[in-house]
Amino acid sequence: MDYSDHKLINAKWLASKSTVVILVFFLLKISSTSAQGVSKNVELPSVQITAPTSGSAESSGIKADIILQGDRLRRKRETNLGDTLSHELGVTSSSFGPGAGRPIIRGQDGPRVQVLENGVGTGDLSIISPDHAVATETLNASRIEILRGPSTLLYGSGVSGGVVNVVNDRIPDRLFKTPQANFEGRFNSALEERNGALNASGSLGRMSWNIEGAKRKTNDVHIPGRANPNDPNSEIGFVRNSAINSSNLSVGSSYMGDRGFVGMSVSRLENFYGIPGPEGAKIDMSQTRYGLAGDLDNPLKGFQQLKMRFNYNDYQHKELEQSGDAGSRFKNNELDSRAELIHSPIAQWQGVMGIQLQNRNFSAKGEEAFVPSSLSQSAGLFMLEKREWQQWRFEAGGRFEHTAHNPQATQLQTRDFNLYSVSAGSAWKFMDGYQIDLTATRGQRAPNTVALYANGKHVATNTFEQGDQALRKETSNNFDIALQKTTGTITGKVNLFYNYVNDYIFQQSRDSNGDGFADRVNDEGLLDKHGAFLVQDFSQTRAKFYGLEAEAIIALLPDTLNLRLFTDIVYGRLKDNGNIPRLTPQRFGFDLDYRKNAWQANFNLTRVTRQDRVAVLETETSGYTLMNAEMGYHMKLAKSVHYTLFLQGRNLLDSDMRVHTSFLKDAAPLPGRAIVAGIRGSF
Repeated sequence: MDYSDHKLINAKWLASKSTVVILVFFLLKISSTSAQGVSKNVELPSVQITAPTSGSAESSGIKADIILQGDRLRRKRETNLGDTLSHELGVTSSSFGPGAGRPIIRGQDGPRVQVLENGVGTGDLSIISPDHAVATETLNASRIEILRGPSTLLYGSGVSGGVVNVVNDRIPDRLFKTPQANFEGRFNSALEERNGALNASGSLGRMSWNIEGAKRKTNDVHIPGRANPNDPNSEIGFVRNSAINSSNLSVGSSYMGDRGFVGMSVSRLENFYGIPGPEGAKIDMSQTRYGLAGDLDNPLKGFQQLKMRFNYNDYQHKELEQSGDAGSRFKNNELDSRAELIHSPIAQWQGVMGIQLQNRNFSAKGEEAFVPSSLSQSAGLFMLEKREWQQWRFEAGGRFEHTAHNPQATQLQTRDFNLYSVSAGSAWKFMDGYQIDLTATRGQRAPNTVALYANGKHVATNTFEQGDQALRKETSNNFDIALQKTTGTITGKVNLFYNYVNDYIFQQSRDSNGDGFADRVNDEGLLDKHGAFLVQDFSQTRAKFYGLEAEAIIALLPDTLNLRLFTDIVYGRLKDNGNIPRLTPQRFGFDLDYRKNAWQANFNLTRVTRQDRVAVLETETSGYTLMNAEMGYHMKLAKSVHYTLFLQGRNLLDSDMRVHTSFLKDAAPLPGRAIVAGIRGSF
């Protein structure tokens, strides 16, 4: 074991020990306070369940750009996180079949978009390959937040796309007068999907508990026409090997004191899904997640609250060949912890400061393990401040992070990086109901282990990936300007953004012969112009992204009928290398939203234009029109018992929908016409 190994092990030991010390501190503080003057008959305070939970960005005083919750979240739920968010402004999905899809924000994907669960990393391997699913279950989510701008510095360096935070009530942070629960069940005809979810919470004395569970089972996706229009032998009417069988179960409990709470949870996620394509591969994924959390009010003089989050993830998945044999095995044991202090106002500035520690032990074995096993660690210090002054709001933040990667192979070198990020923003309410927002962020990101050390064939994307150990850190410069109208019959916003990136890390095809044809290799990794695997090298150059997002909401009948118009577009260019690959095309459309007494309805029409701004060796993608409709009826059977019956029609035009951002656009289109029927209730 070399010195780098000792540093990583010591960092893990210190992170775990510091977490235990913090938890003991929480217990002593809230217990000693609660014990003073408490009689046997204590009237416990009630807390509104609609308040931001401890895992929400709003609990740290941060306002998310986009929030999905309630009926909006229920209406847009899909089988993976990326597809669930794919209709939000500026957001699309990697859409690697129904089983896997990661959010893409303003053309940024992979490690440039950080996915969290309750404010802490999910501990999965979704940034390594698009066929790896995000390890979180949207069926149990109470809200999903999308953060951009200065607030992203609280969660990571170089997150130029943004942060997606999936919030659930796994660790309770409040007391309940009576037990509460909600459930949902639905059927989708295009996937033959049957799913159900249950969330239940309650309290006993000063202890609160939570139980969550979800189950999803689908068959191969039904589509219009042929799966691969370029292959006369491909299936007609369905996408082979696209079924899903997943389940999720968690239990959590917390102790509530007068000044805060401390709690823990254990969850288990199992996900077995197919990867569309001729190889017929499947992924058998499982994750056990252990969480600890605590909040303490007025912990020290001058500070309003201390927040602590700790998660340990035991993740693994097997990639099964068509024969059923395991071709590769991936494991990831990840420790992620953070502590935040919200301070009292200083010269009218109020904000949060904190520390974040992460340790990852990744291993890959098998013939398709194109990334070597490695140990990685990072430590970050961050601060975000804000101030209100007359019609102005100001924000400023900074983050320092140290990251190190230690590959477990003698021929590979350890790399470490010091990363500096700063941001500033302002909002000016220049007249009643109108606001202008300006934001500037400069963030640095270290290359991940794939970009540094990859060396082998990647069957999921039909590429042979070659990393570069000499890659430098990436620096992005983001500028945003937004105009909002927040009151009146017509409300809306227009966002303009520009992102200039130095040393942008990307993959490019290799042409070793200089004949204008990209190198290909066969199954043995030997050069073969007819080989199945396109050689892709990790490289760096300058890049820029720019575009706009706009929406207008018109109250046709106040409090009853609203019309929403929307559009978004992003451009991406590499210096001397043309367009950035897999950029989402322009989208525009409208929503009609109706609510009257117990009835609600929604109609959506979205046009996705043809994408002809393509990269070298990339093919164009045809546009399509998506039409969705929904009707729901709300019933109140008792004072606290509510049900909603809903019926949706998705892709009513039965369009052939090919997603340009997907590696599988020519093999796995989105589902065809579908009827979705379900029930959601709370009691």
